[in-house]
Amino acid sequence: MIINFLNRDHSIAQLQSESFDLLIIGGGITGAGIALDAATRGLKTALIEKKDFAYGTSSRSTKLIHGGLRYLKQLEFGLVKEVGSERAIVHKLAPHLVIPEKMLLPLYEKRGMGSTLTSIGLRLYDWLAGVKREDQRRMLTRKQTLKQEPLLNPQDIKGGAIYAEYRTDDARLTIEIIKSADAHGATIANYCEATDFVYEENALIGVVVRDILGNKNFTISGKVVVNAAGPWVDLLREKDKSKTGKHLHLTKGVHIVLSRQKLPVTQSIYFDVGDGRMIFAIPRGRTTYVGTTDTNYSEDIDEVHAEKVDAQYLINAVNLTFSNVNLALSDIESSWAGLRPLINEEGKSASELSRKDEIFESPSGLISIAGGKLTGYRKMAERVVDLAVKRSFDERQLKSCLTASILLAASDFKNYDAVRHYHQVVLDHLKPHNLSLFADSLVSNFGRQTDDILTYFGAITDDDNEIRLAKAQLKFCVEKEMVKTAPDFFVRRAGLLYFDLPFLKKILAPCLKDMATYFNWADHRIEVERIEMKRLMEQTHKF
Repeated sequence: MIINFLNRDHSIAQLQSESFDLLIIGGGITGAGIALDAATRGLKTALIEKKDFAYGTSSRSTKLIHGGLRYLKQLEFGLVKEVGSERAIVHKLAPHLVIPEKMLLPLYEKRGMGSTLTSIGLRLYDWLAGVKREDQRRMLTRKQTLKQEPLLNPQDIKGGAIYAEYRTDDARLTIEIIKSADAHGATIANYCEATDFVYEENALIGVVVRDILGNKNFTISGKVVVNAAGPWVDLLREKDKSKTGKHLHLTKGVHIVLSRQKLPVTQSIYFDVGDGRMIFAIPRGRTTYVGTTDTNYSEDIDEVHAEKVDAQYLINAVNLTFSNVNLALSDIESSWAGLRPLINEEGKSASELSRKDEIFESPSGLISIAGGKLTGYRKMAERVVDLAVKRSFDERQLKSCLTASILLAASDFKNYDAVRHYHQVVLDHLKPHNLSLFADSLVSNFGRQTDDILTYFGAITDDDNEIRLAKAQLKFCVEKEMVKTAPDFFVRRAGLLYFDLPFLKKILAPCLKDMATYFNWADHRIEVERIEMKRLMEQTHKF
């Protein structure tokens, strides 16, 4: 029998029978961060998510813990300073998951900033973001830039720069924070939708919830309710009748994924495309992904997809920037699209809107937070919990924010060198099974939890090695990460939908068979899950 570390049945029972100090709606990176901060300070904390953890924006970003270089253009120095210092902290908390990534910034004769302005801007960026000396910006000549990335179209190149960023998997980061909050006493459940609010003398005291998987309704009592629902924030403010003044301005960001053979860049590149936007091309395993767009969005927020016009824009940008690539829409292996829940500013375009977070307090007591960046999740959480504590609790009886020192995924890596050493250990284990190519994804996704997966792998004997490894990852995620549907695993826990469709197609049927055993699914439920995965796979590259 499968026993969850995140035990959903137990959580549902607790949510129905107990009262909480802080009840959070939204299981993305913002809600997860708030849950961890609140639980570790001593508040009795609950979190509900209407779909799966990281279902929305928090699995559809550019997957960078970055210092916000582009915000220098908007003169948001405070934001650059905060997210710059935060990325160093998050790297320390999970060095296997937040990985150092040197970024190449080509400079052009006829577009973008000149060498002098770029050099000054990057120096300011290094200072504001607290970049270590060995990682600080390095300016390149034209010859050095083309040597650094031979694939660049040499036309108009006048130089370049190397600067520091960090790469991550946003969904994995979110789930590890969720697991840490659970380990510190938070009560957490996915597939629980907040359908209404409960008031007493006009004060918010709870939330009516629909348990989607259990097909039942119940009420959760919470002294303070926090709305951290990302793009859905304003919908909850409307339910609370408090959507006044400032409101969300949703913008869509699209990424496309290409075979590394089609776009064989040697490193991550941040390049100007001539219309004022900057785009990333980032190698990851057997693929290179490119993004992002930034367009206004006013359609169904539950169904956000990459459209042909978005994909063509990115294809054109790549063809303009790199020599002899000549990509077409048919070369796209997969794609994803997500929404940025930004704060509306009259007269500003999608790209000009600030990425700063903002907190709204309603007359009923509902606390809502929107805006912000993946990188700044910890400080956003700290501000929300500070407000809740100041308003409703005795500060003297609670701890101050501790999240800067709480390691994620029970990590004991002292630094990235320790991660590299562990990677070699995993590689040596996988080589005899011809699975060396999976070492990177295992270590970056699961850290030392890979030991558990390899133990499961050793106990599975009835399939080829790739299927055995997939089944071992599935078993771990079902046991430890509240996987309840096929997309929970294939899309958000293992990241296969975006980055390894060929492998996903191979393992889909045997993994669904195992899930049916774990959850006692009938044949019709297996077919429902199979059809949903087929729909998602077709959706990612259908233009």
